[in-house]
Amino acid sequence: MKLSAAGLDLVKRSEGFRCHVYFDAAGFPTIGYGHRLEPTEHYPDDITETQAEVILLWDVREAEMAVERLVRVPLTQGQFDALVDFTFNLGSARLASSTLLRELNAGRSDLAASELLCWDHSGAKELESLKARRKAEYALWGATGSSQAAA
Repeated sequence: MKLSAAGLDLVKRSEGFRCHVYFDAAGFPTIGYGHRLEPTEHYPDDITETQAEVILLWDVREAEMAVERLVRVPLTQGQFDALVDFTFNLGSARLASSTLLRELNAGRSDLAASELLCWDHSGAKELESLKARRKAEYALWGATGSSQAAA
């Protein structure tokens, strides 16, 4: 599966575009649409929105592949979009070790969807931006669409 336009829009809205390097809520250097910089990456000058979109598509593909690798049940497009956004935001390791994934792979998608809403903290601090993002993922999860195998 591929992230839909609605899913990509959620990532872009949630991350926002920044042309210069900044530190995200967890303190990591980031640029563009939430691209976490690798130690070898340097952007001494600002980047354009077009450059940020190219980087974003690369990062989204990594999140899509992680979801495809970890999920063992059929997904609707909305579920896939929600999981890709979740993985883009938090990383594949968090998805892999989550109760959300355990519930989903056990066939309990309603419980899995509820688990999305638990991920609204950065460290010990609840963030309104994460709360809103998780609610948007939850809404995507419930969006209609046919199931397709993601694995």
